[in-house]
Amino acid sequence: MSMHRLSGCPSCAEPLEEGDRFCGVCGYAVSAPPPAAAADNPTIPIPPAPPAPPAPAAPPAPAAAAGGYGTPAPGVPHAAAEPAPGWGSAASAAPTLVDDPAAWAVTPAEPEPEPEPEPRQGPAGATYASSGDGNPYGASTPPEGTPWSPAGTPYASGAAADGPEPRHDRPEADPGTPAEGTPWGTGEAPYENPSQPGGAAGGRTCVACRAGHVDTDGYCEHCGHAQPRERDHLEEELGSVAAVSDRGLRHHRNEDSFAVAATALPGGSAATVAIVCDGVSSASRPDEASAAAAGAANEALLEALPRGAHPQEAMHEAILAAAAAVNALAPETPGAQNAPACTLVGAVVSGGLLTIGWVGDSRAYWVPDDRAALPRRLTEDDSWAAQMVAAGLMGEAEAYADVRAHAITGWLGADAYDLDPHTATFKPDHPGVVVVCTDGLWNYAESAREMAQVLPADAATRPLHSAQVLVGHALDGGGHDNVTVAIVPFAMQPEQEPGPDAEPGPAAGPE
Repeated sequence: MSMHRLSGCPSCAEPLEEGDRFCGVCGYAVSAPPPAAAADNPTIPIPPAPPAPPAPAAPPAPAAAAGGYGTPAPGVPHAAAEPAPGWGSAASAAPTLVDDPAAWAVTPAEPEPEPEPEPRQGPAGATYASSGDGNPYGASTPPEGTPWSPAGTPYASGAAADGPEPRHDRPEADPGTPAEGTPWGTGEAPYENPSQPGGAAGGRTCVACRAGHVDTDGYCEHCGHAQPRERDHLEEELGSVAAVSDRGLRHHRNEDSFAVAATALPGGSAATVAIVCDGVSSASRPDEASAAAAGAANEALLEALPRGAHPQEAMHEAILAAAAAVNALAPETPGAQNAPACTLVGAVVSGGLLTIGWVGDSRAYWVPDDRAALPRRLTEDDSWAAQMVAAGLMGEAEAYADVRAHAITGWLGADAYDLDPHTATFKPDHPGVVVVCTDGLWNYAESAREMAQVLPADAATRPLHSAQVLVGHALDGGGHDNVTVAIVPFAMQPEQEPGPDAEPGPAAGPE
């Protein structure tokens, strides 16, 4: 027990127990110092000090005086200034700038009255003080109804409060949707915003709050908003070939991938390549699988075509190279998890020939420039529904209405069955375009006629715009899956002898 503990409440004499901080009867704070005695030293009386005259009250600052919150009006000492709301005391507000270290003095000088601010004509014809630094809180509040200037809007984030809500899925969070067909800017990476004031130098700025720095885990350090991944929406245009890939509206990531390229053949003519891959969601790391397959197939074609390999042979070898790249992603311990897997479809336009290769249920369609001619689907799915139809066990409508319709029977991956790439070469007799896509698109335009109806008529001259339109069609239909499409125009070549393996035209079925 402490020798200084009180035995009773100094206020009501209620007995106290050890550890009590407050009286249980009157609530007196026991820990408070006891009231001083009437005479602390009876031998040396201390006369009371004479009462001080009341200090004159400082005149209140006028409501519209210059200085605003946290800044004193002219002639009013700093101590009397009203603190800025949310900033605590005036001393903890914004620091004061010091012009010259030589002006620092040991003894503070008397504050000189601040000069009157220069009047500024407001937008509505009213005159109010100017702060000189563009901060609306450093000037008097303009009359009610006076609009803020674009640079002086309080808490401005770059968009008007009543304007369109910034879209977080566009570069730099531009408000609204761009005009139809507007591509991403040249060299502009979607979702890679430039550094903004307040963000960390050299880092990405949050697309939501536009102020916080994006950490390596993809979240804003300021507001916690998850940032869109770079693969959520990708667009690429290379000469006469273009591709667009989008995450869709239901998936949390984009598991599709594509590659487009152009190269020269030994005779000097051009060859155009488009590869589209769809990761298998039930497998592990499907996004890595599709990216590896698309990259490997594209590299194999760009290596084989310039040295004179036949496009169909080059496509076959490219699919084998893509399969090897996906196999390399499998875990070292067999059975530890599902091996990464994906589907693939590719198209090569070279020397007046159209070559298609595929494994899985991603498709290629032929759409003539003359829409009076019939469009064709150039691939047959490696799927349960296609097997039922091919075996004559079910009609096409019945098979694709079954819940097992999209179960694939062929894919690229370490746990795939015996790999049997499909390839076919055609020699069209009229110009058109090849639509290379994943099932995220053809689920909303399954037949060749439906695909031709959705595809813009100027697809041959505006392939990127056409790919954007097709992706938009899938998103408008529900966007249940990732959506990827490549548009490859086919122009007529001068008449020459057909290749030995060339089919008479797209009307002929694929292999």
